[in-house]
Amino acid sequence: MSFLLAFLAFCALIVLHEAGHFFAAKATGMRVEKFFLFFPPKLFSIKRGETEYGIGAIPLGGYVRITGMNPEEEIPPEVAPRAYYRQPVWKRIVVIGAGPAVNIAIAFLILFFLAFGVQESTDRIGQVEPNSPAAGRLVAGDRLIAVDGVSGSQERLASRIATHRCQGRQTDGCLAEQPAKLTIERDGKVTTIKVRPRFDSTVDRPRVGFAFGSRPLSPTAPEAAGLSVDFMWRVTTETVGVLSELYKAERREELSGVAGSYEVTRQAIDTSGRQALTIIALISLSLGIINLFPFLPLDGGHIFWSVIEKIRGRPVPYAVMERAGIIGFALVLGLFFIGLTNDIGRLTGEGFGVR
Repeated sequence: MSFLLAFLAFCALIVLHEAGHFFAAKATGMRVEKFFLFFPPKLFSIKRGETEYGIGAIPLGGYVRITGMNPEEEIPPEVAPRAYYRQPVWKRIVVIGAGPAVNIAIAFLILFFLAFGVQESTDRIGQVEPNSPAAGRLVAGDRLIAVDGVSGSQERLASRIATHRCQGRQTDGCLAEQPAKLTIERDGKVTTIKVRPRFDSTVDRPRVGFAFGSRPLSPTAPEAAGLSVDFMWRVTTETVGVLSELYKAERREELSGVAGSYEVTRQAIDTSGRQALTIIALISLSLGIINLFPFLPLDGGHIFWSVIEKIRGRPVPYAVMERAGIIGFALVLGLFFIGLTNDIGRLTGEGFGVR
């Protein structure tokens, strides 16, 4: 069932993206020839009015074909006034930008509604792992005040615990040479206990073995919108950061392709509906962001050349756009190849780690 749901989620994102182009084109008076889910060869189609609706055989995306997308295309005189390149620049930008805008809006709406169920961490222990160094020493409800006299955020306390290393080589399960001094408050009394952290190879650092508790954040609607925008901004900056540092091997390894995105979504559906919706929102946001990069054949490439035309005051020669499109296509193909290679490595190796 998770395979089907993940497939339907991807289809929905593709259809909604292309629907953005479709309805924007119709609204601005352009002639839409085709609206297809997936790429050719064609499996099925039906014509309604002037538009052919169909499904292709290659499930890697979808497309909307608008008359006159090629400025050198021969167009019948009766439809020429509705051709893409016969329209003002602002209309073209609206039509092309509508696809990514829909993806970004979908991400915002999903994250907005999920924000009402967000939990915020507290400074009290929520769970102690059985057979961990903390078992029998810490109990749920304890408030962790400091580690080795160092107080601060949860990240700072965890980092302080991680300074307690095993003697010699760090191996999975080895105990730290020196114990960490945990200052806690229990039943209104402050006390200090000593615990020797254990090295955990799955996170590559020493751990004591507890998790902080959480409580509902209960945001207002404006606060939920702010949380969504903040989260989307972090994802956007991280996405741009990864793509701008592809010359670094460790950054290339962070890329994922269609197969990886699909598998992560499927696993998230198996884990929880909330996690699945979060993954779908992230994928939708990533599609919107990447499509806005200024390279043909991406949507951002069409917007870029439309802006250049507006600045120049006259159309850009099609030969120039063609040459630029070859470079853009090579970049997109390179990203696809890197993502696919990483996906194959994860599918045949350590997996995607959703659980």
